[in-house]
Amino acid sequence: MTKSVLLTISFLLSLSLKAEELSLPIAEINTQILRYVEEYNAPGLSVAVVYKNEVIFAKGYGWRDPENKLPVDTETVFHIGSITKAFTGTLIGQLASEDKLELSARPSVSIPTLKFFNTEMDQRITLGDLLSHRSGIGDHGLSLVLFPEPSKSEMIKRLPYLKPQGEIGNSFIYSNIGYTLAGAIVETVTDRTWEEQIKQKLFIPLDMTHSSTSVAEMKQTNNYAYGYAKLGEHMVKVPFENYYSYSSAGAIKSSAIDLSKWMKVWLNEGKYNQKQVVPAGYIKQATRLQNIKSDPYTEDAFLQGEGYGWRLGVADGHFRVRHGGNTNGFSSVINMHPFEQLGIAVLSNQGNSVLPYIVSDLISRKILNLPESDYPIVVSEMYRPQNTEQRFNAEAMPTLELQRYVGKYHANGYGFIDVRLKNGTLIAKFPTFEFTLSHLNHDSFYLQGMPDFREDFNPEFTVMFRLDISGQIDGLNFHTQAGPVLFRKDRLQ
Repeated sequence: MTKSVLLTISFLLSLSLKAEELSLPIAEINTQILRYVEEYNAPGLSVAVVYKNEVIFAKGYGWRDPENKLPVDTETVFHIGSITKAFTGTLIGQLASEDKLELSARPSVSIPTLKFFNTEMDQRITLGDLLSHRSGIGDHGLSLVLFPEPSKSEMIKRLPYLKPQGEIGNSFIYSNIGYTLAGAIVETVTDRTWEEQIKQKLFIPLDMTHSSTSVAEMKQTNNYAYGYAKLGEHMVKVPFENYYSYSSAGAIKSSAIDLSKWMKVWLNEGKYNQKQVVPAGYIKQATRLQNIKSDPYTEDAFLQGEGYGWRLGVADGHFRVRHGGNTNGFSSVINMHPFEQLGIAVLSNQGNSVLPYIVSDLISRKILNLPESDYPIVVSEMYRPQNTEQRFNAEAMPTLELQRYVGKYHANGYGFIDVRLKNGTLIAKFPTFEFTLSHLNHDSFYLQGMPDFREDFNPEFTVMFRLDISGQIDGLNFHTQAGPVLFRKDRLQ
């Protein structure tokens, strides 16, 4: 036998011995996971379980590349999406322990030129607010995705134009742009990129040798998963998400075995191999309730809230620290029970799927001796564009000839929308995407994806063209997640 095969056998035997000490029914868990993978029609899955600072179970299931029958193992790299946020928060915590910033300070202390929409936001928002989604800034996701910037420093120049969506310090609104700003603060304070800091301050000290922040680095491993989404009865390959300037909100790619090391740090007061990698004080802050969510309590799950980059709660009588990640073609979760020193990471290359949560819950129930649960099969369908041929509402036709809608429209905090007429159909061109403008009524249309659209969001937002008193189009209202945004028409055309 080769040395690598002998090492693999030795590793698996050691896992079996540790599982036996815990009375973990490996064969039963394997059987159930295989059944769920089949029921979900999931391409692949990778699992790692940490208990009392030891990996007691790690295994890959299915395919990282179904077309070429390349299997998943514990070192296969998956996109982990928003699990990235805990890494970004940790960089902030490390800088705080070095007295380079304070979690209670305003972001402008680190970036003096930074301005928000109003003076109240300038004076009241803190770094802790950003990390716990209580800043009130809100999502403004389309500003990030449809109008991307190449750098975090350019993206945060938009903040003066983005209206708050909630009360500062007293609201919960998930905010990727808040974590984009957190990443920009890391870059300003250290004079190094967020990507460099993640590698030097976390990946290298934790021996996370299969983890990266870019698709190019991921491909160098030669052991990475392609992402898939449900379309009817089939799973179709979808493109990797490009995180542009908001990498600090979700760009990390990692493996189950690497994430077992990340969990060890959080379950061992910030230590890895006896070395203090993450400040113990920050571990306590990040896993302490910093923001209360408004979700209704249920019998088996209550005290739901947010720490710093983690979701906190009590389920079935056990304190839980958790965060999931959903990105184009991938779903994942890390689920930890600090008092029991238990951590479970489950990664899947199936988008919009609760399968990782089900597998994580299954394993935690086995270890914590909780009653088994019945699980639903929930995989959301990916967006499917309809026939893009222009059709009009005959009872409420457009007010003007289609050529009159053509032009460039601009909004501060977002960017340009270029409306064109092609073969009798209005097309809305964004910096990264092109959509058909499908008619609703009169001067209202909605964005419809082109036939090759394979992104992990539904683009069908409403566009309402505005007419001035002379009957000329002077702008459009773009109805995004944040409400209508006015894009003014460029008159110099």
